Amino acid sequence: MGILIYTESENRKFKKSALELASYGRAIADQLGLELMAVSFNHSDPQTLGTYGVERVIQISHPSLENFTAQQYSANLISVAQENGVKLVLLSSSANAKYLAPLLAVSLSAGYASNVVGLPKSLQPLTVKRSCFTNKAFNTCVLDSEVNIIGLSNNSFGISENPKEISAEDKSATPTATNLEVEKVEKASGQVSIADADIVVSGGRGLKGPENWYLIEDLATTLGAATACSKPVSDMGWRPHSEHVGQTGKPVASNLYIAIGVSGAIQHLAGINSSKVKVVINNDPEAPFFKAADYGVVGDAFEVVPELTEKLKAYKNS
Repeated sequence: MGILIYTESENRKFKKSALELASYGRAIADQLGLELMAVSFNHSDPQTLGTYGVERVIQISHPSLENFTAQQYSANLISVAQENGVKLVLLSSSANAKYLAPLLAVSLSAGYASNVVGLPKSLQPLTVKRSCFTNKAFNTCVLDSEVNIIGLSNNSFGISENPKEISAEDKSATPTATNLEVEKVEKASGQVSIADADIVVSGGRGLKGPENWYLIEDLATTLGAATACSKPVSDMGWRPHSEHVGQTGKPVASNLYIAIGVSGAIQHLAGINSSKVKVVINNDPEAPFFKAADYGVVGDAFEVVPELTEKLKAYKNS
């Protein structure tokens, strides 16, 4: 018996969400006195997980797993869970994990709680706090299945080191009958991915054109942030759709979200509402975003943003 985490990676390196899951799983494992194990796919250094409390990592490597497909990944996770008598599976709240969760739940006859924001209040039955109504409220979810799945909301627990001696073992990939092939993977152009970012700098139509996106990129580079955009910006082709955040794009749960020239449509606000601190820069004082923001600057982005960037650079260099 044990706890199993699915560790997401990119370019053979673990994403921040994987390390947060390891920290979260370690805390639960200590309560239950259970082993914390992880599955890694095509990863170059799974031993890294030992720093964050994982005691055992199962490595599965195969060319068919180079790009994510829910059917192939779920088949391998199900196999590991069943072979090891796993009682609790931990996933992140990424789009990929949300594709996996229902496939795992059906095959393992498991209960599933998504958008979990803290440690379980009870373990028998499993009782967890979840965010709901597009992060405007919380509810308590009770799962009484023999096997359960938790989808942890990003940036809700944090990362903490808890070094453990880790053992690694290789496992053959589980074959699946699928003809699905990934032709192309579109990635955001920023140096930091939106999913892993503590800070996100987002731009809207107020920037007037793609030629002015350097304002977003300069500020993001200075802050070590990811770049993002509103739906109209991606629809017009100014930025790739992989940078579109909001209810109809990628959800954002960053510690700091800065919106520049974004009016604040309800779908956009719903998708970024779980960010801890929200800042808006807009020359329209009636923009809906001001009602949702923690801090707001009424002003021309072409004047405010360069000055803000220079001030931050000076502060970093002081």
